[in-house]
Amino acid sequence: MVPKGDSGETKERSSPGAGANPSIYVIFISLILDLLAFTVILPLLPSILEHYEQEAEGDLYHQLKASVSFFQSVLDVPDKFTSVLFGGFLGSMFCLLQFVASPLIGSLSDVYGRKPVLLATMCGICMSYIIWSLASSFALFVLSRIIGGLSKGNISLSTAIVSDLSSEETRGKGMALIGVAFSIGFIVGPLIGALFFKFGGGSFLFPALFSVTLSALNIVFIACKFPESLPAHSRCQSVMGSMKEAVEMVSPASLFAFRPVKRLKDRDRDMLVTLGRGYFWYLFVYSGLEFSLTFLVHLRFQFTSVDQGKMFCFIGIVMALLQGGYVRRISPGKEIPLVVRALMVLAPSFVIIAFAHSIVVLYGGLLLFAYGSAVIVPCLTTAVSRIGGPDEKGAIMGTFRSLGALARGLGPFVACSLYWCVGPKLCYLLGGMAMILPYLLIKKLK
Repeated sequence: MVPKGDSGETKERSSPGAGANPSIYVIFISLILDLLAFTVILPLLPSILEHYEQEAEGDLYHQLKASVSFFQSVLDVPDKFTSVLFGGFLGSMFCLLQFVASPLIGSLSDVYGRKPVLLATMCGICMSYIIWSLASSFALFVLSRIIGGLSKGNISLSTAIVSDLSSEETRGKGMALIGVAFSIGFIVGPLIGALFFKFGGGSFLFPALFSVTLSALNIVFIACKFPESLPAHSRCQSVMGSMKEAVEMVSPASLFAFRPVKRLKDRDRDMLVTLGRGYFWYLFVYSGLEFSLTFLVHLRFQFTSVDQGKMFCFIGIVMALLQGGYVRRISPGKEIPLVVRALMVLAPSFVIIAFAHSIVVLYGGLLLFAYGSAVIVPCLTTAVSRIGGPDEKGAIMGTFRSLGALARGLGPFVACSLYWCVGPKLCYLLGGMAMILPYLLIKKLK
């Protein structure tokens, strides 16, 4: 999905010097509703898997558990780590489905318009939450995650809509609003989910119904308040042509070489390839350890869902303060040195978390973790956005985001498998050491 060039400018697009298009605020509110519903489940996943483990024999959970029992006995893996392995599988499955579906959804929206495709993805998301609320078995819960992953292209679609409605001068503000929506969602959503779980008597029904309600409201809100942002004269005329571009976005070899960007100077391409590789390896390691963090604190510190909600809230607040008061003030051209320093901070944060056996030490590691999280992706994204001409920005950013989605699709299962095999200490220690690779790649550009 590549934003249109100047020929695609519409009357709805913000003009230079004007404020943001009102429809951008509609998308902003929609994203908050979507992300609140999405993040509700984050602190609950360890408890959800423990719940299905207690179900009757013959359920999908027990079938999967039996399939890994031989390796578990050979490696002498504690039984309590099995939920970590299955959690990693679910996390990677969801993100890989999102990685495959998002470019295809974007391509359909280039042909048929943003609004109908956006509403279709929202209906899929709502259906996934309905199935979760009815999930009396692990198989139904997995089905809900499959449908949710295939429908989660609404995030990248929202980015395309902001591009449709913005000029070069106002696009940064629009993208900043998307970042604010993410901050709100990841600060508030997990805490809401934990509180519904606690005061609902330990039932997952109430968090699930909360997500269903928000997603249903979101559908009605978009249907009533959002006008189509991509007029017919600016759309692609061929579904096959648009799909061909989407296929390039799911080919790892194509992504790592930035082949979807057709016209690019050799020097710019070399820089993009290096940044892309550094970004992928960073997010591959980071997303895996980030995903396994909920299981680590649940098993080691006996964190309840409320404790986990507070932990996510702490990380989110620190990130929001850093991004609002520090990252946005970074002078142009200073992003790469800051990323290098942040990687140097992030690596020891994983080591501290690995060996933390008190809440104070854990939160010290989380503080460093939040600093790296707040700095690295925004700065890398800004650095990448400065490369290439205006007509290449869409393809460059689309390829860059797809590399990140691929990393998030692979990282959780690899990290959780490592956690399952060797335990949390060695897993996080190896993760901290693995941050040397993106550090060395990006340092070359410093």
